[in-house]
Amino acid sequence: MSFESLGLAPEILRAVTEQGYTEPTPIQAQAIPVVLQGRDIMAGAQTGTGKTAGFTLPLLHRMAAHASTSTSPAKHPVRALILTPTRELAAQVEESVRAYGKFLPLKVTVIYGGVNMNPQIDALRTGIDIVVATPGRLLDHVQQRSINLSRVEFLVLDEADRMLDMGFLPDLKRIMDLLPKQRQSLLFSATFAEEIKRLSDSLLRDPVLIEVARRNTAAETVTQIAYQVDQERKRDLLAHLIKSQDLRQVLVFTRTKHGADRLAHQLDRDGIRSDAIHGDKTQPQRTKALSDFKDGVVRVLVATDVAARGIDIDQLPHVFNFEMPNSPEDYVHRIGRTGRAGSQGDAISLVSKEEMRMLAEIEHLIKREIPKQVLAGFEPGSASSSAESPRERGGRGRERTPQRRPELPPAAERHAQRASGEGLPKPATNNHHLKQPMGHAASHGKRPQRQVAALLGGLKRKDD
Repeated sequence: MSFESLGLAPEILRAVTEQGYTEPTPIQAQAIPVVLQGRDIMAGAQTGTGKTAGFTLPLLHRMAAHASTSTSPAKHPVRALILTPTRELAAQVEESVRAYGKFLPLKVTVIYGGVNMNPQIDALRTGIDIVVATPGRLLDHVQQRSINLSRVEFLVLDEADRMLDMGFLPDLKRIMDLLPKQRQSLLFSATFAEEIKRLSDSLLRDPVLIEVARRNTAAETVTQIAYQVDQERKRDLLAHLIKSQDLRQVLVFTRTKHGADRLAHQLDRDGIRSDAIHGDKTQPQRTKALSDFKDGVVRVLVATDVAARGIDIDQLPHVFNFEMPNSPEDYVHRIGRTGRAGSQGDAISLVSKEEMRMLAEIEHLIKREIPKQVLAGFEPGSASSSAESPRERGGRGRERTPQRRPELPPAAERHAQRASGEGLPKPATNNHHLKQPMGHAASHGKRPQRQVAALLGGLKRKDD
């Protein structure tokens, strides 16, 4: 099947050809004809399979049929609203809309938080046909009366599951109340949870369900592997893998903002040019970090899950889970940053003993076992002699107990047993060796408070 066979306008086909695409992906091939018919859709596909073009191309086609060539702002009311959960994703969707619609008389802009509202207000005053927005900043503009949503004909919710995860449901309900009842609504999501089903029931009219892949699965183009390693040796192993394999474009995920900043600083100190991106960074800082990473100025970008849905880099080769995510679904979104659009990618997880149950939950979700490996010189337990446990310190310092995780189904428990090596031979190692001097154990005297904090460094607060 070709894009020509889908019946898209010549101007859109010309733009698609300029982008280097000749054949639609499965989600595009199924979604585009349905959208062209004017039907509501509820569509799901693996991340990285082309959902953005799946709604952008038919949306532009339908709007182009009644596009105004007038230069008067009054002739360009907001006709299409595309909502995304993150600033980065909003910027990338707007870029795609602009690229695919470059030969059409349609005007598009993007509005999101973290930056001054005035340039956005100025853009809206010129008359905009398509607005790509994050929910919070859109409501800011509604309050300022700088945008009118009463003539919206098309609504798109992109990454709807992530918006619910981030607590945007109240904002979404407020926005829905401002839109005309008669409109075409498109809901795109990487996963379908019960919350998404309830949202679709209130949002969509007799929708067509499109699902081109089993839910919560990673693309087959992504090679997954898990290295078992002590928490305190993770940074050393990460630096060793990057240097020994000369990895150049590496996206690394941590659970917290503080952890992302700290790891980026440590890698920089190790001679690996790195930067961090997370919710506490200003928007100019986030934009620069992402730009430097795409351009190769920065070798490693350390991110929290706020970026899991918002980073779209052509042929990104390597994704690392420095810390396993709190939610198994977030693992799918993280590794979905690589192996996109048919390209090959590697997803490497550094898993400590404390995270083995998280890994088992992920394997239960994706219904496949992730190969596990131990690298010579980084065997679990090899660093234990250099540090005392809180119990060995005779009660000095306060031992923090990790939050108890819910019980797993029997199948996942079996995964956890296999992952921890119970009853199995020790996994084979490769030929990479890195000698690591062992720190001496302090068996006498009171350990300084700074060292106590270092021992507890593996226990992190959830602030993202």
